[in-house]
Amino acid sequence: MSNTRPRYSQQGPGVRLQHQGHKSKRVSYKRVHKLQEGPHIRNWIDVYFTPALANSSEQLIAEASKDVEICTKGIEKIANVMYEAVKNETFSIKNWKKHELNPKTMDAAAIDWIFLVDTLNFSFWHADEENKFVVNYNGKGWTGYWSLCAAINRAIDNGIPVTSADYYASISQEQLMDIFKSDSAQNIPMLEERLEVLHETGKILLQRCGGSFVHCIRMCDNSAEKLLHFVTTNFPSYQDEAEFGNKQVAFYKRAQILIADIWACFEGQGLGFFYDIDFLTIFADYRIPQALNYFEVLKYSDSLMKILEKDKLLVSKDRLEVEIRGCTIWAIELIKEETKKLLEKDPETKDALFNSVLIDYFLWDYRRDHADGMKQVPFHKVRSIYY
Repeated sequence: MSNTRPRYSQQGPGVRLQHQGHKSKRVSYKRVHKLQEGPHIRNWIDVYFTPALANSSEQLIAEASKDVEICTKGIEKIANVMYEAVKNETFSIKNWKKHELNPKTMDAAAIDWIFLVDTLNFSFWHADEENKFVVNYNGKGWTGYWSLCAAINRAIDNGIPVTSADYYASISQEQLMDIFKSDSAQNIPMLEERLEVLHETGKILLQRCGGSFVHCIRMCDNSAEKLLHFVTTNFPSYQDEAEFGNKQVAFYKRAQILIADIWACFEGQGLGFFYDIDFLTIFADYRIPQALNYFEVLKYSDSLMKILEKDKLLVSKDRLEVEIRGCTIWAIELIKEETKKLLEKDPETKDALFNSVLIDYFLWDYRRDHADGMKQVPFHKVRSIYY
C-alpha cells in the first residue's frame, strides 16, 4: 500500500477494547468474536485493528519482482489519459450510479445489496471468452461481473429475499443454482465455493453484526481503514493475503471494493462518508493488470508472457500471481501521483476529487468498453474466491 500511510503497530493482529472507562486491552480473535455478537456492539467497542503488514508491501513486491516490471513511460501516458478524463468530467464518483444494474438509492437496502454482491464478486472468467455465463435481464444479456448483478436483481424482482442474511445463511445449492440460472451453455464458475462463502458470511453477519452490514459500518466511525480491518478480520472469505519473500502481504480486493462501492453509492455522504477514503488502494483483480499491460505500464517477462498466452492457470498466492497483483497496486500509486501533478497545475482541476478508487473504476470501465481492442492482451487466470 502507499508509503504515505501511517505505519501499523508491530504487535500483531488484535483489537483494542474500551468499555466503561476500563483501560484498553488486547484480546485474541476468538475472544473478539465472542464479544462481538449482537447488533449493539457499537456502543461499547472501539475497533482498532493493527495487522502486522508492512505499509509498503506493494512497493516491496515491485522492487523485488522478477517477472513484472513497471514502466515510467507507460505511467506518464496513462496519467495524461486520466488528466483529460478529469478535465472532461468523465471521471466522477457519480459514474457508479450510472451503471444500469447498480442501486440508485442511499439506504440500508442498497448496503445489503452491495455487501452480498461484493461477497460473491470473484472469478467470472471463462477459458473460452466467446462462450460465457450469461444472464438475460431487462432485455439484455449480461456477462462477467454484471451477470452476478443481473442475477441478484432478477431474484429480487421474483420476490426472493436474496440480500437478507437470514436467507443466504442457509440457502440450499438448488436455490442458488436457480438464482444463477444461466441463459447460455455456461454456468457460473465456482458455484459450490459461492455457496460456502454465503453460508459462512451470512452466519457471521447474523451472529456478530445484527444481520446487516449497516451495523458494521456504524461501528467503525466513518473510517475506511477501520472498516477494512473489521471486514478482513471477521469475514474469512475477505482475507486476501499471501506471502512474498517470507513477508506477509495483503491485497484485500473484495474488502476494499466493498467499502468503495458503498462510498460511491452514497456519493460520500451518510453511511458512505469515510474521512479516510484515500486509504484504499486499487482493487487488484485480473482485468486491471490487463488494462495496465495494454497501456504499457506493466511489462511482463518473456517466460510469463508465454504462460499467459497459453492460458495456463496460475496458482493462487504463487509468486507470479503476487508479482502481478503487487505491481498493479504500486503502479496505480505512481500513476495517481503523476496525475495529481498534472491536475494541480491546472486551475480547473486542482481541487478535483481524485483517488485510487476512481482510478480503478475508470480503468475497469475502460477495459470493458475497449474489450475488442484488448483481446490480444492476455490476462492472468486464477480460480480464487478473492477476485
